Amino acid sequence: MGFALWLDGHLAWAQGTHEYRPMGVAVIAATDLFAPRDFSPWRTAPGRRQAGFAGLFASLEQVNAYLKARRSQRKPRPEKPEKRRVLSII
Repeated sequence: MGFALWLDGHLAWAQGTHEYRPMGVAVIAATDLFAPRDFSPWRTAPGRRQAGFAGLFASLEQVNAYLKARRSQRKPRPEKPEKRRVLSII
């Protein structure tokens, strides 16, 4: 098994093989996880020299673990400024 992963903005692309047989290419939201049913032999993958190439993985579980870790490393939302209230008027 082997999988190549590309991240393109809000999309994640994966190209995979299972026991040396091509599975095809899958495209999902970058916040989702891949499943074997997502792969289609009719899609074509981006080139490996493209800027969004994330790397090669040994299994689909490793790809999904990478996507999960990437989700948890997102930047936290900026805190809203404190609301100021007038406590009394003299």
